[in-house]
Amino acid sequence: MALCRAADRTAGRGRRCSSSTHGPRSPLPLPILLPFLSIPSPSSPLITQIGGLNLRWYGTLLALGVLLGGRLMKHELARRGLDGERVYTVAAWAVPAGVIGARLYHVATDWGRFDGHLLEIPQLWHGGLGLPGVVAGGVLGAYIGARRAALPLPVVIDCIAPGLIAAQSLGRWGNWANQELFGGPSTLPWAVEIAPANRPAQYASSATFHPTFLYESLWNLLVVLFLYRLIRAMWTRLPAGTIFGAYLMAYSFGRFFIEGMRVDPANHVAGVRINQWLFATVFVVGTAWFLRGLRARAMPPARAVSPVPSGHEEPSS
Repeated sequence: MALCRAADRTAGRGRRCSSSTHGPRSPLPLPILLPFLSIPSPSSPLITQIGGLNLRWYGTLLALGVLLGGRLMKHELARRGLDGERVYTVAAWAVPAGVIGARLYHVATDWGRFDGHLLEIPQLWHGGLGLPGVVAGGVLGAYIGARRAALPLPVVIDCIAPGLIAAQSLGRWGNWANQELFGGPSTLPWAVEIAPANRPAQYASSATFHPTFLYESLWNLLVVLFLYRLIRAMWTRLPAGTIFGAYLMAYSFGRFFIEGMRVDPANHVAGVRINQWLFATVFVVGTAWFLRGLRARAMPPARAVSPVPSGHEEPSS
């Protein structure tokens, strides 16, 4: 209206514009308000090339996750009055064992990809690390490292848990860089764009998919917050190992549903992906472990009851 008045005065007409004449303005079309209706994927899994060295997003994020996990573990050891420098002794065994376990689990559950291509097994930079193998191998390595560092294993895995899930949250973005492990086709504003070469054959005509890497990364951040809230509230009263049980419970709950959204090739039992069966089992075990720790937590001392003096009887009720 103000623009119309100015134009009228300039024209010397002095006529006033009426909003009733033109009616209310129609809202802008959705494509104008939301020009980016999908998440673009990196054009290459490489960050840069230095001579013959290829620096990849997947490996870089994995390394950063190890550093982040180690730093958080060091903080948790210090919280318990232990020497934080012992993290290096534990990590020297837990990290390699976790990586080896993760790769072996992936190879075992996706053998069709490696059958006849055994030289691809050690090529970690192309992706392919199974979280169950990380936990199994990592705990085995942590056991060895804990013995060498003279630390109880239950305390060690409690200290590992927050850093491990934080590292998982960061590492999931490596799947985005590799354009792998995404969900089914989607037209949601946060759907991820997948290049034709990386799409499953049955979805070759679909351009955008559910970003399960993003869903799991965000879920893992929520698990981090849950664990730290639990630690700050009652770690002094919980039996050692309970925090790790809470990690297993919380992570596997979200992973079960996210796993069901994926469309990458996988073995099924009764129409359900093997990993879903596995994480359902882990959820049950983790929940039982966590609840057992809650029931066994140290309670404030009960008020002492004064003994009845000899020769006196308590009144009957």
